[in-house]
Amino acid sequence: MTLTGLFLLTGCQTASSPLENDAAKVAFVYDTAEIPGAKPWSSENFANDPDNFQFAIIGDRAGGANPKGTYVRAMDQLNWLQPEFVMSVGDYVEGYTAKPEVMKDQWDEFDSIIAKLQMPFFYVRGNHDINTPITRTAWTERRGPDYYYFKYKDVLIIALDTEGSEESVAPELEADLSKYNDLNIDDPEAAKAFSAKVNLIPRVSEIVAMDPPKVDFPEEQVAWFKKVLAENKDVRWTLVFLHQPVWNNPSSSFQEMDAAIQGRNYTFFAGHTHYYDYDPIKGKEYITVASAGATIVHDGPGNVDMLTWVTMTDEGPEIAGIALKGIFDRKGLDPAMFDAYDRTPDPNATGH
Repeated sequence: MTLTGLFLLTGCQTASSPLENDAAKVAFVYDTAEIPGAKPWSSENFANDPDNFQFAIIGDRAGGANPKGTYVRAMDQLNWLQPEFVMSVGDYVEGYTAKPEVMKDQWDEFDSIIAKLQMPFFYVRGNHDINTPITRTAWTERRGPDYYYFKYKDVLIIALDTEGSEESVAPELEADLSKYNDLNIDDPEAAKAFSAKVNLIPRVSEIVAMDPPKVDFPEEQVAWFKKVLAENKDVRWTLVFLHQPVWNNPSSSFQEMDAAIQGRNYTFFAGHTHYYDYDPIKGKEYITVASAGATIVHDGPGNVDMLTWVTMTDEGPEIAGIALKGIFDRKGLDPAMFDAYDRTPDPNATGH
């Protein structure tokens, strides 16, 4: 005999049921054979803890932004996924310019991209964003502080600044970088040829090191970081975002900051290298996310345009890397999207 059953699992479950909260009004309607104890589901423990939340992390766009519009496409993909907010790790504009009008155009373009998002977007300063006096002024006018923090559902989220040292670009190099950046938007092959002709990679490497440099955090930022930690001792987790993965070549100032965060639950996230890397250190996770449209400078398994998807739970963050080329909308696969995420290494790229 076949029975049709309707079970409303709110108001009738036992006191120990995981469904017993106001948000869990779940009805099951099913046809089943009359077999005692049989049911067509594995559990009634829905993953609906109101204290849990999901957010996304997006990596570098600049450093040779993909002319196919990878980062622009990623805004649509973020809207499809609907995270509660989006964190980032810097390098939004190409920068390296002494011309205010160039910087204005670059930020205007980026702001128009971010305007598509249906949720908040949080910034972290990258080397491309604040590498000349002009770019530093533009950052302050548009983005405000160099570093900051906020709390969300009892999680402390800190955005640090790894770009505190003053840095200027020689006029000749600035002109060549500007030309390369302009060419890369309209004619990537011409940009490659120009880069090789003017020997751009070694010249850029003098100010944007391909190997991890020691980042010396100013005393003011170190003291601020310690103060924020001291004033927020009882949060369930601490997430730290910064542009450069400074743990790969730690300075004494970073070692001081790293020592201050010990004894609590925490995770670090960085970008800059355009390559995914996972470093378990002292039993904690230090993660370098890959890019979302920045030029690839070397090949390997970490060579991917991606989002990092974080679900914050009581036990800590569950973390998933999602290749952008694997995210499509309800209409199905778009062949043009696969073309936009072609990750062929560029020997003439200007690097990080």
